[in-house]
Parts: sequence; structure tokens; C-alpha cells
Amino acid sequence: MRRRLAVLLFLLAGLGFRTLRAEPPRAAIATRCAPDMVQVHSFCIDRWEVHTVDLATGESLSPYYPPSSKLAASVRDTWLCEQSMLGNEAARALPLPELSSLQRQHSFEPRAVSESSVVPQGYLSYHLARKACDNAHKRLCTKDEWVTACRGQKQTQFPYGDNFRAGRCNVHRATHPGFVLHASFSVGLLDPRLNLVEEGDDPLLRLTGATTACASEWGSDKIFDCGSISPSLGCKGQRACAICHTNLSLMDFLAKSFIGKAPVKKIVKIVVVENT
Repeated sequence: MRRRLAVLLFLLAGLGFRTLRAEPPRAAIATRCAPDMVQVHSFCIDRWEVHTVDLATGESLSPYYPPSSKLAASVRDTWLCEQSMLGNEAARALPLPELSSLQRQHSFEPRAVSESSVVPQGYLSYHLARKACDNAHKRLCTKDEWVTACRGQKQTQFPYGDNFRAGRCNVHRATHPGFVLHASFSVGLLDPRLNLVEEGDDPLLRLTGATTACASEWGSDKIFDCGSISPSLGCKGQRACAICHTNLSLMDFLAKSFIGKAPVKKIVKIVVVENT
């Protein structure tokens, strides 16, 4: 009787062992991507550039100002004066984008949201980008993650191949918003009207995913708006789970120039590569 019981326990143990072996590996479960992200090797990366919303209420934050109550107020107050001092008459007449009462009268926390057909946030410093991604339970990618993701599965120089093709991505436009507004490329870099400038009927800053020909392919999936790939650019992504796809803005350019730090190295899919 004891012998039969021992054999039965041995068989049950064997069945249990095979059942455990048949389960999917933990790594495969951990790296399964959310619908707004794309699988790239062992990490996920946002499908589109981000816009930001208030963490508490979900209310959209203006993409034309830094998602910080103090910075947004400072930029707005500055340019209410500066807009009448730079550029030609038509440029000076272009009004500033509105700020919601939330952004003018209350404190808020930015959360990054990856979504198609929205104006991407273009005024993020490294620290604000990191905070927005943290609040979305994501992180900024490393430079290597960014470059790998944007080169696509075939690892080409551009999202669509090794040779540059004019018009495939939103780069090398015929005009520059700084020149249109200020008759200069080097002044007024925090003007909230820069991303309102259009070339004919085509905005210089397009909606997320609008440039459909500019996509980095991974299997049957795509990452949009990477533009051209350069070793000096940052990226978005997160190993084994989630990443944030944000716009590296003029604020980070200024931080790099005047503070002496290079936040680009810590950013993953910050895509001002595509929309400058």
C-alpha cells in the first residue's frame, strides 16, 4: 500500500513539474507592451510622441507651454511683453496660446500620454520629462534604446531605409518658426507661438502620427515620428516594461548650453528630431 502511494505521489509530482514548465517564462510576460507602446527587443517604447495631462484630473495641459505652473506663468508673462518687440507687424499680431484656468491658477503635476492625432508637448526640460514619465509609470530611455528603436528592425540610418528621402519625415522644412516670428533663428527660443507657425496650410509641428510615411517598423508594428537618426540624440523607452516618448525641447537646449549638462543622453524617445 505504501509503495503504491509513493508511486502515485511521484507521478503527481511529475505532472505538476511539467505543468510548471509549460507556463510562459516570466520575462515574456514582463515585456508584454501596452496598446500605446511597441515591443523593441526586451523593452517597450511609446508609439507616438507625448502630450501631457494633469495627474489628478486628467485635464489636458497646453502643449505650447512648459507643464509647470511657475514656468508656464513666467513664459506667458514674458512673452506678453516680448511679442510686441520682435518680428514684423504680422508676427507681433499673432496672439499667444491660451492657458487654462488650471494652469494659470492652480498647481498641477504633468503625466505623459502617448496618443495619435494630438499636438505633442514641445516645451519639456529633462526634469519635467522625467516627472511626466514617472507619473505615467514609465521612464525615459537611454540613447542606445532610442537609436535602436528608431532605426527599426532592419537597423537602417532612417526609419524608412539607409538613404534620405525628402518629405518622408517632418524634417528640413523650407522655413523656420524663429525666422517667421523674430526674423532670427537664435532669439526667442521659448516663445510659445513657435509651434503655431505654418508653412502654407501645413503646420511646422504636425500632429502625432500625421506623417505616416515616417515610421520605424518592428514586425507588424510601427513607431511614428522618429525622423533622422543621430548618435547625438536621445531616446525613449523602458527595459522590461514601459517607456516615455517625449519632445526634447528648446528648454533642454538652453539647459545644455548654459548649465553645462547634457540631458539628451538620458532621454529616449524625445522626438524633436522629427518636429523642429
